[in-house]
Amino acid sequence: MILARYRPLLAVPGVRRALWLGLAIRTPMWAANVVLTLHVVGALHRSYGAAGVVTMAATIALGISGPWRGRLLDRRGLRRMLAPCLAVNLVCWSAAPFLPFEALVPVVALAGLYGIPAFSITRQMMMAATPLDQRTAVLSLESVALEVSFMIGPALGVLLLTWWPTTWVLLGCQLGAWAGGLALWWANPSLQHEDETDGPEVAAAATSTKATEAAEITEGSAPADPRRVRPLWLTAPVPAMLGISTATVLLLVGSDLSIVAALRAMGHPASIGLMLTLWGAGSAIGGVIYGGLHRRMSPVWLLAGLALTTLPAALADGPVVFGALMVLAGLFCAPTLTATVDELSRVVPLARRGEAMGWQSGATTAGSALGAPVAGFAIDQAGWQGGLTLTALVGLAVSLAAGSASAVGRRRRR
Repeated sequence: MILARYRPLLAVPGVRRALWLGLAIRTPMWAANVVLTLHVVGALHRSYGAAGVVTMAATIALGISGPWRGRLLDRRGLRRMLAPCLAVNLVCWSAAPFLPFEALVPVVALAGLYGIPAFSITRQMMMAATPLDQRTAVLSLESVALEVSFMIGPALGVLLLTWWPTTWVLLGCQLGAWAGGLALWWANPSLQHEDETDGPEVAAAATSTKATEAAEITEGSAPADPRRVRPLWLTAPVPAMLGISTATVLLLVGSDLSIVAALRAMGHPASIGLMLTLWGAGSAIGGVIYGGLHRRMSPVWLLAGLALTTLPAALADGPVVFGALMVLAGLFCAPTLTATVDELSRVVPLARRGEAMGWQSGATTAGSALGAPVAGFAIDQAGWQGGLTLTALVGLAVSLAAGSASAVGRRRRR
C-alpha cells in the first residue's frame, strides 16, 4: 500500500518537526499575501494595479534574496543567516500595515530581501532527517504539506477579515510567520544527514561542467581561474532544473488565473474556491502517489505530463468536465516540483546545497512573477482557453529543451 511508505517517515522526529515548522511559517505567509492585496485596495483605497505593484516589489526582492540567503546559509549556518532576517522583518511588518502606499512599497521590498527562506530550509530539514533512499518520499510529503498550507492560508486570511480590519489582520499574519521563523531559529535543526556524502550524480555533474569549461577554452575563451568556483547556476545540469522550476510555476500560476476566468465565463463564479481546492487536492494526491513509488522519475517527463494534461482542459465546455480535467492535471503538479528539488539536491555538492535551494526558490519566484502577465495577456487575447494553452505550451517547450540539454550532457560525459 502506498501510504505505508509514509508511516516510517512520520515516526522520525526530525520529519515531524520540519512539517510543523513549515506549516507554522507558511500558512500565515499565504494568508498575508491575500490580506496585503485587500489591504491596499480596501484600507489604502488604491486599485488592484497598485496592489500588483506591491506584490511585484515583494516578488522581485524574494527572487534576489533566495540565492543570497542560500549562500549565507552554507557559509554561516542557520542561526547567523536567520538573525538579520528576523530583525528586519519584525521592524518592517510592525510598521508596514500603518504606512501610506508610497512608503509601503519600499518597506515590503526590504522585508522581501530579508525574507525567511522557509520553503528551502524546510526541504533541507526533511532531507537531513532521512537517508538518501527515502528522499523522494520525504520530499513528496513536504510537497503535500505545502499544498495543505496553501489551501488553509488564504481561506484563513479571508475568514479573519470578517472580524477585524485589514491593518490588524495583516499585522497578525506577518507576526505569526515571524514567530514561526523565531521557532526555527530556536530549534536550529541540522540541515545535513549524518551519513550523507556527495553521490555519483555530483561527480557526473562535475564531469559535465569540466567538459563545458574545456569546450569554452577550445573555442578561444580565456582559461578559467582554478581558484574561482564556477557559479552554481552555470553548473550542469542545474540550469535545466532551474528552467523546469520556473516553467512549472509559470504553468501553475497560468492555470490558477485561467480557472478564475473560465468559471466567470461559464457563469459559475461562486464555484471558483471549490475548483481551486479540488485542483490543489489533485496535486496533493499526486504527491502522495509519487512519493509512494519505488523509483524516481525525470522532472523533464513530469513537466511534459503536466503540460499535456493541462492542454485538454482548454477544450472543456462545462464546469464539470473542466473540473475533472483540472484535477487530472493537478496530479502532476506536486510530483514535478518534488522531482526537481530531488534531482537538484543530488547533483550539487553538500557544501552548496543551501545555495542550490536558494536558486531553486528564486526560479519558482521568477515563474510566479512571469506567470500572471503571460497568462493575463493570453486571456485578454483569446479567453481563458488561451491562458491554459499558452502556459502549457511554454511548459512543454521547456521540457523539450531541458531533455535535449540532458542528452547533450550525457554525450559529453561519454
